[in-house]
Amino acid sequence: MGTYPTYDVIVIGGSYAGLSAAMALGRSLRPTLVIDGGKPCNVQTPFSHNFLTQDGKAPKEIAALAMHQVRKYDNVEVIDGFAITITPCKHGFSVSIASGDVFEGQKIILATGIKDIIPEIPGFQECWGISIIHCPYCHGYEYRHKKTAIIASAKKALHLTPLLTNLTDDLTILGDEVSNFTKEEVEILQKHGVKMVNQKIMSIEHKNGHLHEVILDNGDHMSFAAIYAGIPFEQSTDIPKLLGCELTDNGFIKTDSFQKTTVPGVFACGDNCVPMRSVAQAVASGNAAGAIANMELSQESF
Repeated sequence: MGTYPTYDVIVIGGSYAGLSAAMALGRSLRPTLVIDGGKPCNVQTPFSHNFLTQDGKAPKEIAALAMHQVRKYDNVEVIDGFAITITPCKHGFSVSIASGDVFEGQKIILATGIKDIIPEIPGFQECWGISIIHCPYCHGYEYRHKKTAIIASAKKALHLTPLLTNLTDDLTILGDEVSNFTKEEVEILQKHGVKMVNQKIMSIEHKNGHLHEVILDNGDHMSFAAIYAGIPFEQSTDIPKLLGCELTDNGFIKTDSFQKTTVPGVFACGDNCVPMRSVAQAVASGNAAGAIANMELSQESF
């Protein structure tokens, strides 16, 4: 345990957004540290889609290639660990990790992702990211023209439904949230052939994460190829709060168009700051965060 030299930038999180930021910094000759615990949120997802040149590859395959490419830059160091606290210090910020080691960096990039709050429905966790999915752009094509359901709040369901009726003509909204639709909303949904089942979901039967049947509290069994679920989330770490980063009303880290948070010197990228949750988005925002952090450092030393 001990205190280590100061880096220009410390990136918290080494998945797609964090590694994208690190590559931009590596190519700018910035001494950069990436701290990553190796627990991505899409660990169960078998394939990644809607990302040019990588469409259909396994997420872990993309991540492994990204890590290999980033490690080629001698000025980028990657360590295994979890950041516990980040506090202001003379040179910028002091980062303590679980092992007790402390690192200092002039700038911080938070690529920490989010934590999904999984419903206490037997079978849901096992299917999450496989046949219970979150994004039509990431998964919808693979389930096109198949029997599909939505489990979400009324607001989220109304957001998803127009996107999904373009992919399937057999769509059902499930769960007790159905009772929260207004009369006008029900009429619109019925007009477009969307079925609604106002029953609590008791369990989900599956085989290796692939849906078989949904068991409802009235005893009915319903089968679907896929379920889109709009589930709640929280930030995966308390670090943004401890740093004083402002959150949006929806719980994302508030950033401007340059990935700057409300705390000077702290940037955020990836799932922790935008609702558009995809590998492509994470890579793009990480690239921007790394580039703008480098620009700030360059201007400050010029």
